[in-house]
Amino acid sequence: MLLKRVIKGVAVDCGLRATFMPKPFADFSGNGMHIHMSLEDENGENLFRGQTELGSPLLRSAIGGILDTMPDMFAIYAPGRNSYRRFVADFYVPINRTWGYNNRSVTIRIPTGADASRRLEHRIAGADANPYLVLGALLASVHYGITHQVDPGKAADQVNVSNSIDESLPLEWSKAIDCLRASTFAQEYFTQEYIDLYCELKRAEVVQFNQHITDQEYRLYL
Repeated sequence: MLLKRVIKGVAVDCGLRATFMPKPFADFSGNGMHIHMSLEDENGENLFRGQTELGSPLLRSAIGGILDTMPDMFAIYAPGRNSYRRFVADFYVPINRTWGYNNRSVTIRIPTGADASRRLEHRIAGADANPYLVLGALLASVHYGITHQVDPGKAADQVNVSNSIDESLPLEWSKAIDCLRASTFAQEYFTQEYIDLYCELKRAEVVQFNQHITDQEYRLYL
């Protein structure tokens, strides 16, 4: 959060404006907030490494947990109206529940590199998301996946898998809020009180946006 303020301040000093809107320009790729995560034991050993060159069973379970709970957490990864403009096919933005090795079109990417640094890259959240809430959601999803040994399925090997929308994902703001509100997973990890408060605040934002008449509406209907 401090880094965003610093960047904006430096931009102003240079006569520029820095933005962390997920989709400031319709014809260009948006701003994401990719999270790289590994898991260490009490001795500092990376638990995502080893057993196979592609990582451990714990890594697969962690990925499975993130993918399985993605609809529940989407309103945290994409918290505002502009967040959902970023999810467009063929822009290498995650619009489905996929994972793969060094594939920059999937939702969860396993970067190449030394086995000791094995990690996953979460590519869903937009630059407008609260990093503390995103990390909380990821930790909860990874814990869920490892606890329940969730199978992530087969890794995607296509060059571009971001050209087909997964209808199970709430890629619309109100739907994402509804998914979070109804999620027993979210209630277990965040508490019912917090989820209710978060969703009520977001629904109030939806009402505010719906009360605003856009220039496009005037152009089409006036």
